[in-house]
Amino acid sequence: MTLLHLLSGGAAQGLVTQLEDRFEAQYQCGIAASFGAVGMMKDSFLAGAPCDVIILTEALIKQLTASGDVVPGSAHALGVVKTGVAVKTGEPAPAVGSPAELRAALQAAQGIYFPDPVKATAGIHFMNVLKQLGLEAELAGRLRPFPNGATAMAAMAQAAGPGLIGCTQVTEILNTPGVELVAPLPKEFELATVYTAAVCTRANQPQAARDLIALMSSADAATLRRACGFE
Repeated sequence: MTLLHLLSGGAAQGLVTQLEDRFEAQYQCGIAASFGAVGMMKDSFLAGAPCDVIILTEALIKQLTASGDVVPGSAHALGVVKTGVAVKTGEPAPAVGSPAELRAALQAAQGIYFPDPVKATAGIHFMNVLKQLGLEAELAGRLRPFPNGATAMAAMAQAAGPGLIGCTQVTEILNTPGVELVAPLPKEFELATVYTAAVCTRANQPQAARDLIALMSSADAATLRRACGFE
């Protein structure tokens, strides 16, 4: 069977996973996918990792198009993904609707789980939020960074003890068993990121790449995209 290689930010993992069987049945093509922080995926791509389809932020896809690494005109937006707050399933949901409420919720947390503050879109943003709230130093001992949002949420789900809180992209929260979405970050700290899929110029399966992108961005998949956290 033909195999299509995909590199993607973690935000799209749930969507790709749920469409994988349908794509394979319809096009007789399997998907070999790697998911992670967008910065890490970009670095992996530029280092030469096999790639037919790449899914990153809209801004990064534009950069890669300009540098000749992505086929011009092949990019399609999958939707907007917000960054949100999570707790373990069954735990009380703290109020996080305002900066003051979010500050109080973070101060009360026993552990704070989030993605890479250097390579991950949501992790970089969350560290900036902590700085704006004046909590970076106060909470340093309770911060639990992980390579990406999916691993952060999985670790929080498995961690013992109450009072844990997480922050990552809504799609990664919704796609992780054992955690649940409380709410997006307050408007003052909102991060809404457009994720875009495109065909790589070095693709070995360019037509299959276009077929997968068409499926992910299709009107038929709109309900699934919303269920996965895309707006």
